[in-house]
Amino acid sequence: MFHKKQEKELDIGSLNEILNTGRKLINIGYIMAIIALVLLVTYLIKEWDLLLFLKDLLIVISPIFIGFLVAWLCDPIVAWFQKKKIPRIAGCILVYILIFGGIFLLLYILVPTFIDQIKDFVGTIPDILKDLKHFINKTFNSFGNNTDLDIKPIKDQIYNTIEKFGINITTNLPVTLLNIGKAIISGGMTFILGLMIGFYILFDFDKINKNIHSLLPKRWQENYNELGKRINNSLRSYVQGLFSVMFLVFLTQSIGLTLAGLKAPLIFALFCAITDIIPYFGPYIGAIPAVIVGFSMSPFVGAGVIISIVVVQTLENNFYQPLIMGHTMQLHPVTIMIGLLIFQHFFGIIGMIVATPVVACIKVIFTFINEKINILAKVTGEETAT
Repeated sequence: MFHKKQEKELDIGSLNEILNTGRKLINIGYIMAIIALVLLVTYLIKEWDLLLFLKDLLIVISPIFIGFLVAWLCDPIVAWFQKKKIPRIAGCILVYILIFGGIFLLLYILVPTFIDQIKDFVGTIPDILKDLKHFINKTFNSFGNNTDLDIKPIKDQIYNTIEKFGINITTNLPVTLLNIGKAIISGGMTFILGLMIGFYILFDFDKINKNIHSLLPKRWQENYNELGKRINNSLRSYVQGLFSVMFLVFLTQSIGLTLAGLKAPLIFALFCAITDIIPYFGPYIGAIPAVIVGFSMSPFVGAGVIISIVVVQTLENNFYQPLIMGHTMQLHPVTIMIGLLIFQHFFGIIGMIVATPVVACIKVIFTFINEKINILAKVTGEETAT
């Protein structure tokens, strides 16, 4: 009797193990189905050129996106005014007065300086190209004297490239300036239209959120509030910290490049600050033009530019980022790099700019869902074992 009972218990244990294995296989099957669905959607997007359509659509609705971004960033300030018994419409007007006042002040201070530096830089382009050819010639001569290699074809090819570049600059400069002017005017009009749309969105921003909340089923509303709060906190901290870091990079880089003796230091400093939006790769992208122009002027200027860039990057990595950004995104560097590569492949430079916040949002959403339904435990079978 005892042996039969023991065999029965052992059979039940084996059956539980089989059921647990079956559940794991089913969960793995779900994961494979999701991966297959993602691959199918990716294939259809590529075959139907949906990315091109999406790109055109984003260009068309860019003023709405700018308006929503402005409203989203300014809503905490307006909400703070409301707590101080200031009507929302008055708070919106005050915020926009500050925005337009800041923009006008920056343009008044920086635009004349930028114009003067662009004129000086354009006037020195022939001398820079001449110095660059002299530097290359000197480098190749010193290299050729120490080796038996025939480097004349390489040197001629580089000379031809520099000459073509100089000819293109001189002949296409009016057209290039005209295109840049058109792009600035078009971008400015889009930005102004976005600000106008943003004012109306900002005025009703709290109502928009309440309307979305009311449209959801009641059992979803609490999760919607919690998830929205997490995403808002993560993204808002990232954007505010990013602008602060960009400003500090521009300020310190302007000082460093000016001390190095580089022509048009504010332009190159602004380029370094803008490219700093792209994690890891951005600082190197921004440094390349400044280093090339610096060495074309003189080895001392080039070395000074490199020192300035290294110092600013050291300050950013050890002070700006830890103090301002902290661990806002809470993303592993490998995750950020993979996101950069994927978004760059599909969306180019714009994709690299938005990759980090988008990946961070995906992580927040996945973490929230996993907390609610425990996806990872179901896949690994830990929940069943528990």
